[in-house]
Amino acid sequence: MKTLGVIGGLGPMATAYFLRRIVEMTDAWTDQEHLDVIVLNRPSIPDRTAYILDRTKPSPLPPIVDAAKTLEQLGACCIAIPCITSHALFSEFSAAVGIPFIHILRETATHLKENGVAAAGILATTGTVRASLFQDALAEQGIRCILPDEANQQRVMSLIYDDYKAGRPLEWEKFQLAAGFVRKQGAECIVLGCTELSLIKRDRPVGPGVLDALDVLARASIQRCGKPLRPAYEQLITRA
Repeated sequence: MKTLGVIGGLGPMATAYFLRRIVEMTDAWTDQEHLDVIVLNRPSIPDRTAYILDRTKPSPLPPIVDAAKTLEQLGACCIAIPCITSHALFSEFSAAVGIPFIHILRETATHLKENGVAAAGILATTGTVRASLFQDALAEQGIRCILPDEANQQRVMSLIYDDYKAGRPLEWEKFQLAAGFVRKQGAECIVLGCTELSLIKRDRPVGPGVLDALDVLARASIQRCGKPLRPAYEQLITRA
């Protein structure tokens, strides 16, 4: 039996939701049919956006590498990190172990391509944006990447840090404004490109044309570990 390794805590609630989605999306009828998962919950890992924007800040790389090596030693067959911004360091931490990491951005871009999306609006951390993570992943698939303007990017960061990471209620209007902006710029689909933003979909009906990158990671994790996917989750972009 294959075991998934998870480097969690980035942030903690996003990791909890990721595990919930793995359970919900696995086509299982008994406990024993579900996926074995080893979770190292490490909220102490330094903030990824803070490091990307200012390299004098503490680096998240050493503790991510340490966690990856521990998961490898414990028998994980592959590793998922439910944190998109951390993928700015993907080449470094993936080279530190002999088991593969699941690349959430490439998986998301592939799903968009497979569903005929030509232009996607990205709601993500400023660190993810500055590191061009979605811009590069979507460009590889020939998909136009649409980003919020400065005011709406600040709203996205406030949703992530002031609402979800701080454990405060969601200010729905901030999401509506940011999503509305990228729609007006031609986005056919909005990507929830931060794992904290995935919680919006948990808490509110987001409407059609939204893809949750955390769901993409959950689906890929199930499939990489050889478990069946519930048919309802073959298509992850919300429909009307």
